[in-house]
Amino acid sequence: MPAGALQAVVYDLDGTLIDSRDDLADSVNAMLARLGLPQRDAPILHGFIGEGAERLIRRSLGPAHEGRYSEAAPVWREEYGKRLLAKTRLYPGTPELLRHAPTARAVLTNKPGGFAREILAGLRVSDAFRFVVGGDEAPRKPAPDGLLRICRDLGVLPARTLLVGDSAVDLATGKAAGVAVCAVTWGLGERAALATADYLCDTPSELGELLGRLGT
Repeated sequence: MPAGALQAVVYDLDGTLIDSRDDLADSVNAMLARLGLPQRDAPILHGFIGEGAERLIRRSLGPAHEGRYSEAAPVWREEYGKRLLAKTRLYPGTPELLRHAPTARAVLTNKPGGFAREILAGLRVSDAFRFVVGGDEAPRKPAPDGLLRICRDLGVLPARTLLVGDSAVDLATGKAAGVAVCAVTWGLGERAALATADYLCDTPSELGELLGRLGT
C-alpha cells in the first residue's frame, strides 16, 4: 500500500487488541465440568483460540465427545458470559495505538458480536470503533464477506484498508477481500507463521508508526 493511501483499519480482537486467553480457558473448563468431562490445561486451550467459538468448543470436547457440541455450546456461552471481563485485558500499548489515525476503525472477530461489544465497552475503548462485527453476524473469517461489508459501511475501498490480525485466518481473510494485512506478534501469533503478511509488527508502537507512514 503506497504512502497516503490508508483510509481505514479493521482489527481482529483476541490476540490483537485483547488478551482473553484465561477467561476463555476458564469458561471452557467450566463447561467441561458441567458436562462431566475432564478439564484441560490452560496452555492447551490457549492453542484452540482464534477460530471462533464453535471451533474452540469442538476442539475442547475432542473427537470422542465432539458429538455433544449442540449440548455444550449453550453451556459455554453461559459460562463465558459470566467471565468476559474477569481476566481479559487490553494488550499494553493498545490505548495509545487507538489514538493514531485513521479514525475510520472497526473490529472483525470470530467471537460472538455481543460478547465482543461488551468486552470493548467494559475496557472503555468501544468509542474507538465505528463498527464491531462478530462471527455470528457475518460469515466467519476467513470468508471475506464481513470484511468487505465493513469496507462498504465505512465508505472506503478494500485497497485503502488495512486488516490487523494475528493468525493465518486473518491473512487468508485479507487475501480473499483484497485488503492488505499487518500481522502482529504480541498476542497469539507466531512470527514464522505470519511471514507472508504484507506488514509485520512486534509491538503496538511499531504498528502506530506504520499507520502514520501509510496515512501520510
